[in-house]
Formats: sequence, C-alpha cells, structure tokens
Amino acid sequence: MSTSVEPYALRDIGDFDHECDVLVVGCGAAGAAAAYEAAAAGADVLVLERSSGPGGTSAQSGGELYLGGGTRVQKACGFDDTPDDMYAFLLAALGPHADTEKLRLYCDGSVEHFEWFRARGVPFKETLFDAPGWMPYTDDGLMWLGENAWPYNTVARPVPRGHRPEAPMFAGGILMEKLIAAAAEAGAATHQDTYATNLVVDDGRVVGVVARRFAETVTYRARKGVVLTAGGFVDNEEMLADHAPVLLGHDKISDGTSDGSGIRMASALGAATRRMASVEIALTANPAVVCRGMLVDGLGRRFINEDVYPGLYSHRAVQHQPGPYWAIIDETGHDEIAEADMWGVRPKHAAETLAELEESLGLPPGSLEATVETYNRFAERGEDPYFHKDPKWLRPLKGPFAAIDPADGFFGAGRHGAGTGAGGFTLGGLDTTVDGEVRDVSGRPIPGLYAAGRTAAGIHGEGYISGTSLGDGTFFGRRAGRAAAARVS
Repeated sequence: MSTSVEPYALRDIGDFDHECDVLVVGCGAAGAAAAYEAAAAGADVLVLERSSGPGGTSAQSGGELYLGGGTRVQKACGFDDTPDDMYAFLLAALGPHADTEKLRLYCDGSVEHFEWFRARGVPFKETLFDAPGWMPYTDDGLMWLGENAWPYNTVARPVPRGHRPEAPMFAGGILMEKLIAAAAEAGAATHQDTYATNLVVDDGRVVGVVARRFAETVTYRARKGVVLTAGGFVDNEEMLADHAPVLLGHDKISDGTSDGSGIRMASALGAATRRMASVEIALTANPAVVCRGMLVDGLGRRFINEDVYPGLYSHRAVQHQPGPYWAIIDETGHDEIAEADMWGVRPKHAAETLAELEESLGLPPGSLEATVETYNRFAERGEDPYFHKDPKWLRPLKGPFAAIDPADGFFGAGRHGAGTGAGGFTLGGLDTTVDGEVRDVSGRPIPGLYAAGRTAAGIHGEGYISGTSLGDGTFFGRRAGRAAAARVS
C-alpha cells in the first residue's frame, strides 16, 4: 500500500468496511477523552489505535495534570487558588506567545475538569509533595511545578497545581486505565492494530478514514466527524528536520508512535499548522540535586535559578547554553537527598577541590572556582542577586564536591536512544478552534475534521510545564468529542 497521505474521494471507496458517527484516531489521553464525550452525548463511536493496546505515550508518562483554580486537593492541602492566578502563571510559563483564547478557557474550566477526572474514577490523594522534582517518588496528589520560583512568584500568587493520580513515580498508566474504561463504558468501541493512513473526503467534507490493519486495507465511514488524536511528530526525523531541528540527535519522549501521521493527513487536505517549532525538552539533571547545588554549562557558569520547573532549566540549557551540562553538589547537600529521590544515579566525578573537579570535567581552569566563589559569597547573606534562587535552597558549598552528568540519565533517558542527557517531544500541530475544529490555510474550519492532544497546537507558546499536555489534551479532546457528536450529519 502507498505511503501517500493524500485524501481519498468518497466516490473511489465503494462500500465501507465499518461505519460510525464519530471516528477517533488514536487512543491516548486526548483520544480517550474525545471518545468518552462523544459516546456520552449519544454518538456511535469507534476508536482506531495503531498499537496492540490503547494508552499510547500518555500511559507511559508521569501522569501529571496541570489543574488549579481551587480544586478540592488544593483546598485540602491548605491552598487558595483562582483561575486568574492560574492564568497569570501559565501565560508567563508557557510563553512567549501562548494561545490566550484556549488558555483562558482552560483555566476557567479547570475545577470542572478536575471533577471530571474524579467522576471517571481517577484517584487523587489530598497530600502535597513539597519539593522540586520531575515527579514524586511518593503517591502524593499535589506537587509544585515552579509556581513558587522566581520570576513566576512575582506574577501570580504561588500555588501548587501539579495534580497526580495516586501512585509513585509514573502515574500515566493509572490515568489511562480509568479513561479507557470510561470510554468503553460510555459505549465507544476500539479497533486495535489499526493505523489510519488517509482521510476520505466528499465535496470538501471529511467523511471517513482509510486505515491499514497488518497487510489489510480497512475503510471507515464517519457520519458526523473524524477526531485526530494521533500524537505529535517527535518520531519523524524528516518532520523534525523541517520544523523542530533542536530535537534532532536527542532522546525522544514517546512510545515510538508519534510519527506525525495525523498532522500529515490533515495537511494534505489543506489544513493549517501552528507552533511547529515549539518543543518540550527534558534534561535529566536531577532537581533534588541542582536546587541544593547548582547547574552549570560547559564553561562552568550558572545560567538560571535551579529551583524553577526543571523543564525551564532544560530549555535554557539545550537551546541557549554551551554544553556539556553538569549538576554540581557538595557532600552535605548530597547527603540531604532521600535515596528514592536520587533515581538510582550516582556521581561519577568527585574531588576534594574545585580545581580538581574542573580538570576532571574538562572545564576552563578557574571557571567553576569563580562561579562557586560568587555563589558562596552571596549565599552567606541568603541572597542570589544574579538568578534569584529561593533563600531556602541557598547555603555556601564546601568540599568535597561531586558532579553528575545528565547523560547518565534516569527514567531510561541516557540508557536508550541518543544518550545526550536530553529528550523531548513536539508541541506544535494542527491549527484548531477551541472546539477542536481543524482550520484550513484560509482560516476556515474543514467540515467534519477535528483534532486534539499533540496532533493539535494547544495552549502552549514557546514554554512548557508538566501536566499541560495531558491537561490540555483531555480538556480540548472533550470539547472536540462533544462538537463532533453534535454535528448534523
């Protein structure tokens, strides 16, 4: 079968193998949310999943959901929050150029969205993990994601909004188990091992999909609409080279199926795209280490307050600083860290003096010594005038010292794939309305075509915060599913 993504004309299909009202392509978080809402609205729903089981990258994720505005978990942990504070923080952290229309809706609807998860059976423990981190090693239901770090604590009242299903570390599996079960209970059926390859159109309207199941071609008629939730394009090297080359050569945060197929199918029909260069980058520098010490670049220099959300120091490092990067800590700081929070990583470089450590790391002579001398001088006063790290993390660093290479990795990064110590995924995708309608290059909705999740450009500008993929994908996936189900066929 051809690898072309050009659309098929309805007249060339003949009889369809399957028919439904709403056809959802992809069964990650956005797809499951869309399928549930469409089925709950009374539509006959089919979901196509290319893998042998549903869940996708969402099931392998940390499971964070960026929610706020005053959820019951926030209140139980003693925090007052408002949609306006949530909006102000995300506007700064996801910018520049965040999508303000989508972001405003997302923040205003966040409490309702949290309750929607609870109604689907997603468990949240009403306790706080009170430390920086990629994800807690505990089953706490709330975590900080940089809201209390400079400069974000100056633009909005600091409130933690990282909501997590009740599980330590990777909680995406629990989240997807509940969402998939909810979609099935609502009446959505799933066809697995089925890879959508082309859209079917009739006089400019999307009316179905051509798919491949192993060596067999299978056709699907969608009476009301097709919802594309097939992931981003981090696994497509050609698309990365064209749109987001910063990720070339790095690890991929994906289950291996984010090949851009949904974006390409729609683009072949004249769909517009947005923010295709925007990416998330995760540098596997342990937040528990760097907030107690420092993160330096290949010239031995600090470049950010290390208590920020780790995705932000990852972006700053990989996109703006010369590598390699090093997490520097002293023995006192290292001994403060819980064993589980070290992620199984041990320093490979240690020395009694900074001069010895510089030589071991290949840093310019005197560079790290100058950085630590400046840091210590101000830390004695509880100050960080260059980068404004929170005083609770400030103290003079004293030998012996250690350095951890992010390329040594954790949660698989550095052990599989490129091994650079950085990995990422794409944030750009199809241009959609707030109801998931895919726009063409003239700005008009393409009848019968919807998208959500990483297949679409969501709330993000050039920044990222954990939980905004699963949060954005499910929120706008729900809206897309409802809109498709309501469409007059």
